[in-house]
Amino acid sequence: MVGAGQLARMTHQAAIDYDVELSVLASSADDPAVLSGATFTIGDVDVFADLAGAAAMGDVVTFDHELVPAHHIRLLEQGGHVVRPSGGALRFAQDKLYARRSVAAFDRPAVAVPAFAPASSAEDVAAFAERHGWPVVLKARGGGYDGRGVHVLAHPEDARRLLGGGGGTEAAWVVEEHLDLAAELAVLVARRPSGEMATYPPVGTLQVDGMCRELTMPARLPAAVADEAVRLAESVVERIDAHGVCAVELFVTADGRLLLNELALRPHNSGHATIEASVTSQFHQHLRAVLDWPLGPTTLYSPAATVNLVGGPGRMDLARRLPRALDVPGAHVHLYAKSPRPGRKIGHVTALADTLDDALDAARAAASLLTGE
Repeated sequence: MVGAGQLARMTHQAAIDYDVELSVLASSADDPAVLSGATFTIGDVDVFADLAGAAAMGDVVTFDHELVPAHHIRLLEQGGHVVRPSGGALRFAQDKLYARRSVAAFDRPAVAVPAFAPASSAEDVAAFAERHGWPVVLKARGGGYDGRGVHVLAHPEDARRLLGGGGGTEAAWVVEEHLDLAAELAVLVARRPSGEMATYPPVGTLQVDGMCRELTMPARLPAAVADEAVRLAESVVERIDAHGVCAVELFVTADGRLLLNELALRPHNSGHATIEASVTSQFHQHLRAVLDWPLGPTTLYSPAATVNLVGGPGRMDLARRLPRALDVPGAHVHLYAKSPRPGRKIGHVTALADTLDDALDAARAAASLLTGE
């Protein structure tokens, strides 16, 4: 697995159950997956020799993030390594402009996306806003996550401060219409090379400053909308020939439209509740999918909610606070062995209950005890 963050850490925990040796390419010996005991090599994804050395340690190469140079992935594939997802599929998560253009061209069935345009200058943004109105959303074409690289611009001056005038020959940004949203959700679909797919119920997501803070599983959606979200997600995953777990992030607009937002071709924050709430966790499922093994059931045991733990400005004594959080009925705490700092995800709490409201109350209570908020 390329990357050794919390997703690799939780994948390693699942690999132990299957007696699979998960080797990770880590940036340091303090990475979460390394601290959990995964076999590791230290290296840099921007250095192909490091990436190739890590790839040689296993039979299949997969990822816990998308921040890998696309040409390096192509070189791995040309060298005979089995890469899942493939570089062609992973491009949909690496390049927002490519993803928008490609998905917008899908037919039978068509997939709707927000209105968008490439942007390399403030003038490009202003021209888009003349057609679609202010405010607009400006997204970095690649590399952004957890709110990084996403800006809501209300006036031409905002665009000028961020981009200035002129621009390069190739757009580094995507400008999109600002939507009136009724809900945001994600659908996790696992797919193996044989073509078998397994889909989890849609998950409701609550974003704060571009970062996911709370999740409800299943999402609070009318049955018809949930069914359409699943259909759309499965069609996208099949069209791009993705292997492994793919998180399909969607918008539900106030006027009832269902639009594709982004794709993540790896285990995803939106699927963390599956560890306790589903017959097969997303981490076990990802291993099954990339190894081309039979996929597991995605049935939910009960409604579940997850609250992410995010570092704040003050000192967080998680070890001291942990026992009180563990005393909350139905709450399951996961800490990532990451030092707290403002805006950094350091863990999550999932709670199961008879209703979503009760699950969310329990997860919030345990998270509050841990963070002191």
